[in-house]
Amino acid sequence: MRLEIVSAADFLVHLLRLQAGQLSERQLEMFKSSLTEVLRHRYRDHWFPDRPNRGSGYRCIRINGKMDPVIAQAGANVGLLPTVLHSLFPSELTMWIDPSEVSYRIGENGSICVLYERTEAENVEEISQQQQQQHQHQQHHQQQQQHQHHHSQQHQQAPTIMPSPSQQQQQQQFETCKDSLLLEHTQFSEQIAAYVSS
Repeated sequence: MRLEIVSAADFLVHLLRLQAGQLSERQLEMFKSSLTEVLRHRYRDHWFPDRPNRGSGYRCIRINGKMDPVIAQAGANVGLLPTVLHSLFPSELTMWIDPSEVSYRIGENGSICVLYERTEAENVEEISQQQQQQHQHQQHHQQQQQHQHHHSQQHQQAPTIMPSPSQQQQQQQFETCKDSLLLEHTQFSEQIAAYVSS
């Protein structure tokens, strides 16, 4: 979940950064940190790596006639007004943040572009780590129960294994995305195409 959220937050901050001089670097970094935390909290119980489409609508970020409430909340946390943020983003933006893939569309009829796509090996590793953590949690719970029933036993806590952040993001490029950006959104087109290509 971490890589997907970071990928989405990086892209949204990049869009804000394209509006030169509107927000300071400090404001952008504070917004990115707030957005990352809001998304992590929001998705905590709505993230299913073994069934990535489950909950996709809940995780979708949408800016159209009004500001997405998740982005508005992240901005409000750092003193940015929703009206200011709404004016800085494209008028039509949809972003899907799902396990293994982050994609977006600018404009109602724009092409869907993939920002981040996880490899199958990374998926297997994440699911395995989650299963390990669940197993360790169950072992820890069983140990606590044994300790309560047998006061003579010493309480042992299962070690916690944190997922390694060593996996690199892989970005996939689609020419149709760049083409649609160039045709439909000239104010963002070159910068977004360059970002997607990087």
